[in-house]
Amino acid sequence: MENKLRLDIVTPHGLVLSEDVDEITAAGTEGEFGVLPSHVPFITTLKIGILIYKKGNETGYVFVNSGYAEVSPDKVVILADSAERAEDIDVDRALAARKRAEERLAQAEKYDFARATAALERSTIRIQIAERKVAR
Repeated sequence: MENKLRLDIVTPHGLVLSEDVDEITAAGTEGEFGVLPSHVPFITTLKIGILIYKKGNETGYVFVNSGYAEVSPDKVVILADSAERAEDIDVDRALAARKRAEERLAQAEKYDFARATAALERSTIRIQIAERKVAR
């Protein structure tokens, strides 16, 4: 597996992705970071965001709903609260979730503002990933 990274994305519901890839970019809580083979080991927390991986000429996108990343020279393990590959995202569901979140934010006095904001962020990122999938 020379010049490759093993990428494993795991959620409480099981393995979402396990691939040998060339490069990974993810949204850490301290900022976006990239990983190439032979990277120095580290552990970091992840925020709600897009994980991008490159495998040859292909680019893959995964929605990550916060968690942890453990990076070693030849492997990256993502432990996420939830994660969805681009091809598994239900766009209609994400659009409905965004609409609900926007309605709740408009009536902030009746709803938990932090939960509504997080729901809006999750749905917006899912839609962005789905649009990238379609644009390819």
